[in-house]
Amino acid sequence: MAQIKIDISELKSEGDEVIKKLADFLREKTEVDVETVSDEIIVDSGEKTVSKQYLRVLLRKFLHKNELKDYFRVISEKEDTLKVKERKISEEE
Repeated sequence: MAQIKIDISELKSEGDEVIKKLADFLREKTEVDVETVSDEIIVDSGEKTVSKQYLRVLLRKFLHKNELKDYFRVISEKEDTLKVKERKISEEE
């Protein structure tokens, strides 16, 4: 039974609607249990195996689809953790 955590603390600034859409998107694509707990989304694959790499691709697709990829990126943290990190945007004046 594998659990992969996705740290969404920085994505929360986009609002609860985005978090809910992300959880639904992951649930639909992976067909496994997806649970939202405060600053994390926990993907519990149970019998099926969902690789961290596949989740990373899905997160990127979600960010792209919702036009957030210019503001956020997906990075790998610990062994079973991914993080949606805010991009540092340099403001040109």
